[in-house]
Parts: sequence; C-alpha cells; structure tokens
Amino acid sequence: MRSAQVVLDIPTQALDAPYTYEVPPQLAEQVRIGCAVQVPFGGRKAVGFVMGLEDEARSDRALKPIEQVLSKPYFNEMGARCAVFLAERYVAPLSACIRLFTPPGGVPRMVRDRFGGWKLTQPTIGEVDDRWVVAGPELNRYQVRKNAAKQRAVMEAVRQGDVRMAELTLEYGAVSGAVAALAKKDVVRVEHRRRMRGDGSTPAARVQHAYQRPASLTACQAEALDAIEAAQYRADGSVVVVDGVTGSGKTEVYLRAIEAELARGRTAIVLVPEISLTPQTVARFRSRFGDTVAVMHSRMSMGERYDQWDLIREGQARVVVGARSALFTPLENVGLVVIDEEHETTYKQESAPRYVSRDVAAWMMRQTGGTLVLGSATPSIEALYGARTRPDWSFVSMPTRANGSPLPKVDVIDMAAEFASGSRSMFSGRLRRALTEELEAGHKAVLLLNQRGFASFLLCRDCGFVPECVNCSTSLTFHERGNKLVCHHCGYTVAAPATCPECDSPYLKRFGAGTQRVEAELRALLDAELGVEAEIPVVRMDADTTAAKGAHQRLLESFAAAPRAVLLGTQMIAKGLDFDDVTLVGVINADTQLHLPDYRAPERTFDLIEQVAGRAGRGALPGRVFVQTYEADSIAIRAAAAYDREAFLRPELEKRRILGYPPFVRMANILAWGKDEGAVRAEAERLYKQMRDHLASQGPTWKVLAATPCVIARVRGNFRWHIVVKGEPHLDIAAALRDVFVGRKVNASVNVALDIDPVDLL
Repeated sequence: MRSAQVVLDIPTQALDAPYTYEVPPQLAEQVRIGCAVQVPFGGRKAVGFVMGLEDEARSDRALKPIEQVLSKPYFNEMGARCAVFLAERYVAPLSACIRLFTPPGGVPRMVRDRFGGWKLTQPTIGEVDDRWVVAGPELNRYQVRKNAAKQRAVMEAVRQGDVRMAELTLEYGAVSGAVAALAKKDVVRVEHRRRMRGDGSTPAARVQHAYQRPASLTACQAEALDAIEAAQYRADGSVVVVDGVTGSGKTEVYLRAIEAELARGRTAIVLVPEISLTPQTVARFRSRFGDTVAVMHSRMSMGERYDQWDLIREGQARVVVGARSALFTPLENVGLVVIDEEHETTYKQESAPRYVSRDVAAWMMRQTGGTLVLGSATPSIEALYGARTRPDWSFVSMPTRANGSPLPKVDVIDMAAEFASGSRSMFSGRLRRALTEELEAGHKAVLLLNQRGFASFLLCRDCGFVPECVNCSTSLTFHERGNKLVCHHCGYTVAAPATCPECDSPYLKRFGAGTQRVEAELRALLDAELGVEAEIPVVRMDADTTAAKGAHQRLLESFAAAPRAVLLGTQMIAKGLDFDDVTLVGVINADTQLHLPDYRAPERTFDLIEQVAGRAGRGALPGRVFVQTYEADSIAIRAAAAYDREAFLRPELEKRRILGYPPFVRMANILAWGKDEGAVRAEAERLYKQMRDHLASQGPTWKVLAATPCVIARVRGNFRWHIVVKGEPHLDIAAALRDVFVGRKVNASVNVALDIDPVDLL
C-alpha cells in the first residue's frame, strides 16, 4: 500500500507535522509531491499538500485515504525540503512556508458554507482560455443563406485570418449561434488557445537603447567572471561577493555567468529589489535570453504573475528575474542564483515566514551544488564579513566603471552653515547653480529626497504641539496637495488645521519636506532661473505617483524621452537607473535616517549616498554630486563622499562588536501587540521571563534584553512591546527559542511574533 505525507493547509503550530494518508490505487498516478489534495481530518475535510510518498505505510493503523487530487504539483522534493528548512530556521508554521511555493492567485481551500458545513472553493486566478474561430475545410465552398447575415460576417472575418470569438462578439454582437452553425458544417472550427497576460516587460528601446553585448570584458569584469566560474566549476554551493561600483558592468558579468550555467543544462534565478526592477533591468536580460526569461514582481497583476509562474512550471523559462518571491518559483535544476543590490532590506520578508533571501538562497545552492552571487556597489556588512571569515565565501572587487569614466566628485554641503548665512531655501546655492548650468547645457539631473525616516510634520512654534495619529504613536505626515495630514502606518487622514488645536496659535510650522513640496519649490526655482518658457519637465517618482499600474514605467519613459529634465524622487530612484545623459545628482537631505534609533542607520546612509551618486556621469559626460546635510561631520556621509568604505567600516565594526550587533551576534526580536496596553505589557514581561529562564539553562552564551515598548510604540491602534535575544553567530537561535515560542499558552488579546535575524528593531 502506498502512503503520502500530507501537511494540512491550516496555518497553526498545533498542526505543523505531516499526517500520513493512504494513496488509493485509482489516484496513484495523480498523487505526486507538491500536489494539493483533499483529505478527511477529524469531522471535516481539509486541503493539504503532499510532502513525501512511501511505498509502504509505517503505521499499523488503518489509514484514511486521500479523497481527491486538486492540482498539478506546485513544487518538487527540493521545494518540500526547503519549506521544512524555512519552518525550522524561522520558527514558522510549515503550511505558511509551503504557501511560498504555490501559484499567485491562491490554491483550492475549504470554507464554511451558510449551513455551518465545509465546501471546496477553487482559486479565481487561472489560465485564460480564449476561443478562436479559424477556417474550416468548407469555408470557400459553403453557400450561406441570404438572410444569414451574421454567418456571412463571420465567414468574411475568418477569410482575413484567425479571429478571437471575443472580437467577433464586440464587432457583430452575439455570434455564438452563427459560429456553432458554421462549425457543424465544417465551415469554421473553434479552437481553444491559452492567452498570456502581460509579462511585465517592455521593449528596451522604449526606455533606452537596447542593451548590446560588449565585444570584450574589462579587466575587472573578467576577474569577477573568473571568480564566479571557478565557483560554478566546484559546484559545492560556494558564495561569491561581487563588490562593484555603479557602472562597473556587474550586469554583464551576471549575464555571462548565466550563459555558462545554461550551457551546462541548468537554470538561473536573478533577484532584484522591487524598486530596482525597472523596465531597463528586464530589457537587459530579455535582450540576451529572449522568451526564456520569466519576470515576477508586484507591479504585475495577479493574472500576469500566474501566467509567468505557470510558464516556469511548464519548463518554458530557463531564467527567472524578479523580487524575492522569485526564489520560490517552480524552476527546475537551478544552478545559479544572483542577488543584485544584496544589501537591500527588502530581501527580508516582514510577515511569516520572516526569511532572509540571502540565507535561503545559500541553503538552496548548497543542496543543489549551485553558486550564489551577491552583487552590490555597497555590499552589506554581513556579506563583507562573511567573505572575510567563511571558507566557502569569496570576494572580488570591481572598483572602476566599465566605460572608463571616473566616479563623480561628491561635494558635501553643510546646510547648517547655509542657514547661518541667511539662506532659507531647501536648495543650497551650489546645488542651485549646478542645476541651472547642467540644464542650460541640455543635460539631465536626478534629485533624491531621502524620506526613509520620520517624514514632514507640523509643529506649533508657541506650545510645541505636533499632530499625532489617533491610532498610532507617530506624527501625522503633512501632504501639500489636499492640505491634509496622513498617517503612513494606518492611513488615518484629517484636514490640516489652520491654527494649533492645543493653544489656538496661528504659528504652525512645517518640518521636513515631502516630494510634493520639493516639486513645487523646484518648479519655482527652474522658472525663475531658466524662464517659464524653458518648460523643463520635472518627473516626480514617489509612492503616490507610482501607485497606478504601469506608472513607474511611464514616468521613466517620459524622463528618457525629454531632451533635458529633472527626475525627483524617493529611494526608488537611487538604484537600477542607467541614463547616459544624467550629469547631476543632488541629495536634498542625506541625514534623515541617521536620527533613527536603529543600529543599521549609519550603514543605510552610507549605502544611499554611494548608490545615488552612481546615477551621475555614467556616459561620456562627467558627473557631479551634491549631498546636502545637517550632519556634515558624520563618518557615514564623509566616507561615502570619499568612496572610502574602510574609513566607514573600521569604526562601525568596532561599535557593533562592542554593542553586540550583527555580524558578531545573531538576533531574534519577539514582538507582542494588541489593543490593551496593560495586557500587551504583561504578556511581553511574561515572555521575557520565560525566555530568560529557558536560555539561562543552556549556558552563558545568550543575552535576553528586558521587554520594552517599541520605538514606534503604537500602530493601527495596537500597542507594541518587544524582547531582543542575542547569541553567538554559530548558535542555532531558532532551536533555542522554539520550545518557548511554540509551547506558549495563547493569549487571545495579545498577538506574538518571532522574527529571526531582524533587519531593524523599530
């Protein structure tokens, strides 16, 4: 008798182990690893996923049979093992980990009906099956009746070529009867053809010239490719850290490494941060690998993502380019994973399972004998430390640009000195003059507004009152357009008051600057300096302007098409853009995130400046970069301006070693939240005592910090407390915490989440 190990699609730790079911003989050919199946469970029916198959059952008990197979396999044996790894490493429900491998649009599930029973529902997203009307053998011989106008219209349309039924209906109204009558007489045939929804790509020429294969590699590129190919030859799961300045040609190195992998008969995955997954990026890979490239990212519709996922499952794709979820697509025989801009925090999943893409990809490549490439102009401290200390990691540097152009000079502008000299503009004198000069010369500029931090807010200069969200412990962000205050955590919105609600003072001052306000002041500056008739386009890219589908692409296209223009945006413009005619980059406020109580704040500031500086001078024209800051003496800012990473790393690593932060420790953050502040505090303190006592019994290598309110202590009406646990890097922090976390008594009024390897503690 054959049996199957089935994990129920019920996300709870209590049902986290596979259950054994009999595979009925009539289903033996259909039941495979990765299938969704319907099984009996207790007094109900449930959906589960097949994780393993055995020829003989291990149990002496009579097994309940699988009732029906609900899908083709979503994943293979490797995917099943990876789901178990994720569940163990990040202490997450196994069913939630399996869900990472399922198609966009969902899977079959059991829902309660109005009578209290259970019924099976199918996902709403699937294949689009179009009906096409094509010529039959009797098309040119059949004599249609004079009064059969619709049949005659259908025949005339088909004589011009194959036509979709939907198009015939749109043109002539209801034609199904006419088509059916013609089909019976073999005048036409109706074929079912799958229609692929948009794939998220765009022709390269619509954004910039098509990406051409260079005739030869630079010395730096050749060295990087040699290091990767050496790791590919070893086929032992090695990791290669590629430290390449912006414009050094890392993408060409990736492309050639992928070519080598495809030549071996294997496949490749390229992960790109969501904000860097631009049409330019996609076009580069499609120009080299054509229709064998599948694309996965959140700006695509659910149907588009499903079609791309299904193409991968059917084996029609050999290269997958996408955001972090692309790691779990059903691509077979993966031999190479490239994580571009690997320092980006978006590679960390913020909901269960809270995985780190880099670590999951490294595990995958060890299992398959593949190679992991971590590329960035600003590699993370963890990646740099790993390359220096781990025998299976290697490091290669690409310090020069591929076209030989120098890195742009970076000028740090002390805005405190500007203010002291009487200037009240958000644009320093040097930036204003440089902007005018470059635009007059017919060039383009990029201005970055660093908003990763606390955004613009109102403050009463008489009593100090700051409007805060009624649901969250954060100040409300002022929006120029609409004159409103908005909470960016829960969406609460209220009209901006004309006077202070506390003291009725009219002196409400705006602190900070949003992109709308910067756009208005920039427009006024350009009109004053160059004249209204110059009509310099200002293309604004932020969360508001890119919210609509396709907006990101359209904005970049408009910037590319303009003879001279300014691109103004938030962090999304700091990377992934390659325009030869951008000669000026300005950072409006470089230091906002330096004030965040986050141990990664200096590193993120350093990364941001180096990344955005790389947008300037990428072609034949030289570039200039101006960084405005009130923290002109910051080591992170000064080191980034000098392109001197070691000057930043030396004190930063020493500080992290002393304070006990990664890479010198592994951390876990236990978060508790709920509507009742007292209950949240009590639960957090109870968990702290449990963690402290449990880890004390395992030796002195663990450190448990007392329960405290989070920096953002209230979000969406929920009060938030957390406990931080630290251990030596080689320790299994998940195993140490699993017993306490899984075995804890559930508190109905307080939610608790465990985050292994958190990227911030806010």
